[in-house]
Amino acid sequence: MKSLILPILAVTSVVSAIAFLNPSSASAGTIRDREINQQQRIYQGVKQGEISQKEYRNLEIREAKIAAERRAFLRDGNLSTREKLRLTNDQNRVSNAIYRDRHD
Repeated sequence: MKSLILPILAVTSVVSAIAFLNPSSASAGTIRDREINQQQRIYQGVKQGEISQKEYRNLEIREAKIAAERRAFLRDGNLSTREKLRLTNDQNRVSNAIYRDRHD
């Protein structure tokens, strides 16, 4: 379990650093804040032993896809309503997966 904590801290640090370096519109800020919150929830689940290594890898892959999608949408400088809705729905699905993994 301890071997998982260092990589998680590294990923969380990278996500936080990217969040501050990436200029974004106001709506993207809300989505970015939620990404950081979900990373912290994942970290707490691993730390408390509620999330297995396999579940952790799956959640991290899904979080990375959402972050990449957000960056792609922001290439033109802002998010459309449709893009924001898509990101929010993706984050809702991952949030539910985090909950399920922490409570199974």
